[in-house]
Amino acid sequence: MGSGHSPCASCKLLRRRCTKDCTFAPYFPSDDPHKFAIVHKVFGASNISKMLQELPVHQRADAVSSLVYEANARVRDPVYGCVGAISYLQNEVSQLQMQLAVAQAEILCIQMQQEQPPMLPPSMETISDHDLMDNDKSSFVYNNNMIPHEYLNYSSSNSTNVIHDSLKRESFFGHDMHVS
Repeated sequence: MGSGHSPCASCKLLRRRCTKDCTFAPYFPSDDPHKFAIVHKVFGASNISKMLQELPVHQRADAVSSLVYEANARVRDPVYGCVGAISYLQNEVSQLQMQLAVAQAEILCIQMQQEQPPMLPPSMETISDHDLMDNDKSSFVYNNNMIPHEYLNYSSSNSTNVIHDSLKRESFFGHDMHVS
């Protein structure tokens, strides 16, 4: 900045005298010349100066950080810039969410397969075999309404659709899992 100090990276690159009130000096120090060079290449020094002067001082550091990020992204991908990076990351998030849903369906399937049959109510322990006709315990339990309702209608519930859908995931999701 003034006499005796090295000029900021922008003034050094532009080959001009760095004044005390240089707009670029706080954000583009002389020890990081690449930072200004890339932003200058993409946006131009005049445009950067206008953008910074229009902003309140407390927002300028964040603006410079955004400009540096956008300039780096634009150099890597001249067509899409940071929008390409954002799109790529959104696609990754979508794929990971799908994989998570498949894993959760598999866990649900395994849990349902491992469930033990419901325990009979304590009153069933006192019923002797001679109380049952033809030793058909299942019909006795069913006819006397001793099985909870949710077990009787289990096959019509929506949870079996989840199981069948998760077992078909290879054919349904196979093509979507490897999108680049």
